[in-house]
Amino acid sequence: MEVYDWLSNLDMPSNYKPFQVIEVKFKGARKEFYLNNDNIYLEIGELIAVEGSTGGYDIGHVSLTGELVRMQMKRRKTPLDQVTRKIYRKATEADVEKWKIAKDLEWETMHKARTLALDLRLSMKISDVDYQGDKTKATFFYTAEGRVDFRELIKKMAETFRIRIEMRQIGMRQEAGRLGGIGSCGRELCCSTWLTNFKTVSTAAARYQNLSLNTLKLAGQCGKLKCCLNYELDTYLDALKDIPDRVENLQTEIGTARHQKTDIFKKIMWFCYPNQEDWIPLKVDRVKEIMAMNKKGQKPNNLKDEAVELAAAVLVEKIPDYENVVGQDSLTRLDDKPKNKNNRNNNKNKQATAPKGERPVKGPLPAGKKPAQPAKTAENRNAENKSTENRKPAENRKPAEPKKITEAVQAEDGTVAKSAGNRNNRNRNNRRRNKATDKPKNEDQ
Repeated sequence: MEVYDWLSNLDMPSNYKPFQVIEVKFKGARKEFYLNNDNIYLEIGELIAVEGSTGGYDIGHVSLTGELVRMQMKRRKTPLDQVTRKIYRKATEADVEKWKIAKDLEWETMHKARTLALDLRLSMKISDVDYQGDKTKATFFYTAEGRVDFRELIKKMAETFRIRIEMRQIGMRQEAGRLGGIGSCGRELCCSTWLTNFKTVSTAAARYQNLSLNTLKLAGQCGKLKCCLNYELDTYLDALKDIPDRVENLQTEIGTARHQKTDIFKKIMWFCYPNQEDWIPLKVDRVKEIMAMNKKGQKPNNLKDEAVELAAAVLVEKIPDYENVVGQDSLTRLDDKPKNKNNRNNNKNKQATAPKGERPVKGPLPAGKKPAQPAKTAENRNAENKSTENRKPAENRKPAEPKKITEAVQAEDGTVAKSAGNRNNRNRNNRRRNKATDKPKNEDQ
């Protein structure tokens, strides 16, 4: 997890000597402390070359400087005497290029190492590979259920990759922290962001918090119980001190009431009689009194008379914090029928043609009066004259041609006589039928 340097903007006294230890971050949230003996001015995020664990040099990012490093060392219980490795220099372009080439080889190296482990039939899973900055050493992280003899594997890997090999076994939680991911809460995994110490988690933590013992919901990506089950465990344990343990039944004169559930923080317990659906809420203090009465052989009359009145849930209407000016939220804004624009145009024309000082009368006119016609202007008269000139007289028009009857002719008496062509066609068809029905005569007779 990144630490905010809240001392970076403060002015230090003139005789202040900066702390010589620098915190450096590497791949997989690995952080280590190094000595800055040469007093190189470093800022957070810079790439630097530091001394390797078994020789050579490694490349990492500066994660913390100044007095906050001293506080981090106290938090991790790391004394100053144990910090022996030092910082060489700021990373040059050649160092960065070599470091990037080494990082590009990690994916291919991991898959080749997995095939070598499968060939030797070793029950282990290689989950990650970390190359050193100078490309002379690689650390292989693996998970296994038990002890694995990988001496033969190291020989083959050294022959294949031509580098120094270091094998490091990690747990399931450490593997999930190195790989990273998104949890069921929608955020990044705690083990890959800020969680460094992994405490044991048991199913008792789920029981104290009244959680269902469903392994699919309680297990994380590592296959173990979620670490977040321990976050609120202390608060639940403090609240459970006032609640009696192993409360199953309460004896009353009506019958036996069974315990259904408990609200730990509100300190209310629910009981129910057999063959009844109503749950009776009681306070924890009253439950203790009834338990003491049952031990003495006494029974209360009815638990319903002593039930706690719970406040009903109030539904608060959400008031929008903005004004609906445009009307975009209305679902029926498109259902309004558009108004007839022709009526508007007609009204405008009437008002324009009406004489000055007079307005068009609305409503029915009195009997014997005709509506006033607008006065004709010179332009309207010219338009009427042109339209009359374009009209043709009725004498010059051609008469309409009569319809032709092709197949039938109407007689005087109203009957329809068929044409001669149809008669000839019928006679031909009759002759063909007669020829087909005639049988050949026998000449011998």
